[in-house]
Amino acid sequence: MDRSAADMTDVEAQSLGHVLRDRLAGLNAVQAARCLVAVGSLLLVLVTLDPFPDLRNPDVTTIVGGRMALTYISWGLLAAVAVLCVAASDAPALKSLLTPLHLSLLGWLAINIVFSESRGVSIQRFVLAASVTSLAVLLPLLPPTQRSFNLCLGAAALVLLALCYLGVLLAPQYSIHTALDVTEPQLAGDWRGSFGHKNIASAVMTILVYIGIYLSAVGSFVMGPAIAVLAGTFLIFTGGKTSSVLCLAIYALASLVYVTPGLWLKRIICFVPLVAMNLLTVGSVLSPALGAMTRLLPLDPTFTGRSAIWEFALTAVAEKPIIGHGYAAFWDDVSARQTAQGAEWATSAAHSHNSYLDLAVTIGLPGLMLVILVFVLAPLGNFQTAQAHSRSGALAKLFLTVWLFGLYYGATETFLLERQNPIWFMFALAVAGLHFLARFQCVEQIDE
Repeated sequence: MDRSAADMTDVEAQSLGHVLRDRLAGLNAVQAARCLVAVGSLLLVLVTLDPFPDLRNPDVTTIVGGRMALTYISWGLLAAVAVLCVAASDAPALKSLLTPLHLSLLGWLAINIVFSESRGVSIQRFVLAASVTSLAVLLPLLPPTQRSFNLCLGAAALVLLALCYLGVLLAPQYSIHTALDVTEPQLAGDWRGSFGHKNIASAVMTILVYIGIYLSAVGSFVMGPAIAVLAGTFLIFTGGKTSSVLCLAIYALASLVYVTPGLWLKRIICFVPLVAMNLLTVGSVLSPALGAMTRLLPLDPTFTGRSAIWEFALTAVAEKPIIGHGYAAFWDDVSARQTAQGAEWATSAAHSHNSYLDLAVTIGLPGLMLVILVFVLAPLGNFQTAQAHSRSGALAKLFLTVWLFGLYYGATETFLLERQNPIWFMFALAVAGLHFLARFQCVEQIDE
């Protein structure tokens, strides 16, 4: 780097420091601590405690007890701190979460865990999921103002992007898929950054593009465009087809929903394509007619072999359609199942590659229905209410876009209720954000 470039970097760093200092100057110690918890939560889920895994190592798929214990402790402590931070100042917001639907879903999950095929596994993983989800739900309440919330989002996004790009430049063997990977060597050349798989990286980058667009819309004319461009460029090099296709398509869909006045019209725009997408994927293995339609499309009719996984998962649903096999307790070892005969390839999958089907397998059809009511139907109604009261239009649109992306991403990947999955965290954050915006007005700035 020449001297002029170095000087420019120093000036930019000093400018950023001044901006951060000025924006945090109005916060007292408690409010600053809440911002730190928010940023820490975002970085914990996006960067994790074990970034840049070596996929060439045969032990990469082995769960290390000590490392997992540290993960549980970290999430549990952060969740406890977050609850303490908001318990007194945001009691009305917390009470608004005690809805009959939310309590019904928690009650059903408790019943499902009691009757799980692997109760210990379900309990252990649910504890982690509860900590992660609690943090995601509370995160919109942690920063004291919308401006500080924006700063937290932007800071976490820039840290993640810096790590991912530095990994590609300085340690490509840990940040780009290689032909020596123990699993899926065919992905060689696809960027994954600090993540363990390019599909996770591509989905996160898509969400960062939305965050960059949002920050640009609210006046952050340097940080916003930088995040959007850097994330969009990284997304292209991940080779993630689903996320790349959905990125602009979902933003266009969210923009259409944003300018559509009626709730029923919004529902049609959001859900008709989603239902069609699920029918052409999972539905294609149930109905010969839908299968024939899928074969006419200009794509692989097996969706890279996923049709075999869907058939196997549907068989599992038929075994226990009501209670399910147990939260997060089905896919660990399915090769020994009677229904695995003739479906050996499908049993090597880690999940069903469809969030809705996977929930039907694990928590049963009643559990799936409750998840749809809470996480699919209710958020759109909350957005309509927030929009009707003119509450933080740009922020509401960000939450709407992330929520819509999650719904459609879930038709080909599994992430709903999936512990520390970053897509689940950001999706739950968006759903919670819409819930709060429908009931409360954002604080724009600290009172002097």
